[in-house]
Amino acid sequence: MRLELLLRGGRICREGASAPELLDIRIGKNGRISAIGRALPADGAEVMALEGRLVVPGLVDIHQHLDKSRTRALINNPAGTLEGAIAAYRGIAPTITAEDMIARALRTVENCSALGTVAIRTHTNIDPQTGLRGIEAMVAMRERCRDRMHIQVVAHLTGEAPSMLVESEEWLSAALALGADVIGGVPAYSREPLAFMELLFDTAERTGRPLDMHIDEHIDAGRVLFDALARMTRERGLAGRVVAGHSSALGAMPRDDALRTIDLLHEAGVAVVTLPAANLFLQGRSADRLVPRGLTRVGELIARGVPVAAASDNIQDAFVPTGSGDLLEIARWTLLAGHLGINDLGQAFDMVSRIPAGLMELDAGLRVGARADLLVARSDDVESLVAGGARERTVLFGGRVVASTFSVADTDHA
Repeated sequence: MRLELLLRGGRICREGASAPELLDIRIGKNGRISAIGRALPADGAEVMALEGRLVVPGLVDIHQHLDKSRTRALINNPAGTLEGAIAAYRGIAPTITAEDMIARALRTVENCSALGTVAIRTHTNIDPQTGLRGIEAMVAMRERCRDRMHIQVVAHLTGEAPSMLVESEEWLSAALALGADVIGGVPAYSREPLAFMELLFDTAERTGRPLDMHIDEHIDAGRVLFDALARMTRERGLAGRVVAGHSSALGAMPRDDALRTIDLLHEAGVAVVTLPAANLFLQGRSADRLVPRGLTRVGELIARGVPVAAASDNIQDAFVPTGSGDLLEIARWTLLAGHLGINDLGQAFDMVSRIPAGLMELDAGLRVGARADLLVARSDDVESLVAGGARERTVLFGGRVVASTFSVADTDHA
């Protein structure tokens, strides 16, 4: 029989507070936080002594590609470009089975979970080489992981699919019927990008599913879709339901044009996800000096009020050959490569926790009534956690310990 759980003596920064306090958290049998306060009575709960460890909301990876995860050893991308990665994966895609995808994805999910991630949104290829095999695999994997991770599956139309409008509509409908949670794709790959975007928006409006697309993952200021994205979001009344992944081309635009575009995104209610690992690796390789970073304008987006999250993107494949699954590492890369400031460590943490949790509509946070999806780490505060990471981490999902690198045997029953 499941008992209630009392986390005793953790360093907790309540929502709205500026610094952590030594407090207790009580978690009910339903896996939700029932109380936060000082010296809470145990009243029959299992007690876990935290001894001043920091307690924060679990990390949220809003943009991964679990269907491609850990395929690095199978392929080659000698040029290190986005085009090279696409071609490399396309060459092996027909031979990858659903069982292969699931096995590799499970390894990545396990690593991410151990490091503090409680939710992943996986952009899953739909293209002529893969068809719906990836969607079927990721939906099955989602069910296998439901006791340790929230997983949302994006029906991600990519490759030649965005130019095949009739087939894309059929694939998209079938993917949603199979259980895909989110609508996505790459308009820049289409011969008719605006028509393809209209198809995605039509489907989102009809089905009530959110949109999470790869938008302008390049550094050519002469071909951007941001204005159209903002217009369609506004016309369809989808504010708060549209995410633009990458948005790298914002960084290539003249500053005044970029700021005007950012204001349009803000007014329309579009959020942006920056993917520093992929964009640092893939973009700008043709430059002969002052190689561009390839990221979007992170600081300017935040300053103008656009919600900005950061995420892993690819882990150990042709697009990003590295990756541990540690979102604190991604937060550090975002701060450094995105030219945030020395006092923005807390903002970087929000970009891998609170902000993506809101975009994924997760019931998360350190407040009474929220799900107890938590990360416990030996650190003084959130800023220190981002700056240096943590060797010791314990992860709770729905109030249950699903991973720990320090002993949780120091518990008792009151």
